[in-house]
Amino acid sequence: MTPVELSRTVVHAVRRAVDAGELSVDVPSRVVVAPPGPGGCGDYATNVALQLARPAGQPPLRVAEVLQGYLSDAAGVVDVEITGPGFLNISLDPAAVSAGLGELVRRVLDEGLRYGHSDALAGRVFELRVPYEVRAEVLADALGRIVAAQGGRVDVLHREPVNLRPVPSPEDPAPLGLDAACWALLHPAPHDRPRITADHLVQREANPLFRVRYGHSRARALRRNARALGFAADDRTPQPADGHTPHPADGHTPHPADTPGAHPLLTLLADYPRVLGTAACLPHPDGIGAPSRLTRYLLDLADTALPFFATVLPRGDEKPTAAHRSRLALAEAVGTVLAGGLTLLGIDAPDHL
Repeated sequence: MTPVELSRTVVHAVRRAVDAGELSVDVPSRVVVAPPGPGGCGDYATNVALQLARPAGQPPLRVAEVLQGYLSDAAGVVDVEITGPGFLNISLDPAAVSAGLGELVRRVLDEGLRYGHSDALAGRVFELRVPYEVRAEVLADALGRIVAAQGGRVDVLHREPVNLRPVPSPEDPAPLGLDAACWALLHPAPHDRPRITADHLVQREANPLFRVRYGHSRARALRRNARALGFAADDRTPQPADGHTPHPADGHTPHPADTPGAHPLLTLLADYPRVLGTAACLPHPDGIGAPSRLTRYLLDLADTALPFFATVLPRGDEKPTAAHRSRLALAEAVGTVLAGGLTLLGIDAPDHL
């Protein structure tokens, strides 16, 4: 079960409660589920009870108790606990999680750079009125691509009254080059002052942009290295130039989640569509969001992936197995999402660094 599937499960629980007359609310079209915050537990948590409390005319805890009963008997759910003012913390059947996340990797690889795109904003046109200032222009440009990925459209105008005015750039970012300049202007939240320094060009771990781009290039390098060793992420195993035949799979195809360190990566991959949605639609006079949500996500994904990448390839005389193919598939999925996110920001994702 992925977060998207769990979100549908929560929506179905709300609908069942409404149909049974226990809640009197409009059933939401979607519900946000995310890893539990401080004080939470389980695999995922949602604040849907807090959101529905006012329209339901009931305390959040009471709404949570109602939904708890309907969620507890849902397929794939093994436990539901209520914490804080009414957060629902959901624990999932490990087998359902493993199967769902294995399917997630296949979906990312099948959809490629379009993974996470949706029609949630189909038919909606947002008018952005921005000042003649470089950061406002770059922000509007990135928002245009992110909103388009959700099916909407952004019209950028230069007229009053301005409705998108980020803290301006303290100096001309052009000397940084296009990619570093975009990152320097987009990574801070719109209300934060950007830093226009040569640090954005340094090819070291201290540079967030380098870590994200390196994560992508490392994922691509793993694919090249695997081909040189005679295997790929799927069952169509290419033969190396020396004619050596790799060792066959060890009897089963493991899910990516079975690999140590993989589960946090799979959780992040599953969360990407939600991140794109929130980056496109945050509280704003015109319902437009902030690309900084996407930059922070990409940095988290790259930082989580880099230690895992060390486990992907066989070592020494070890022969490629189904486990290696599973890890490689996950690494390729990570590279795909990093490339897709950078592309939406207007930043190049090179295969070599």
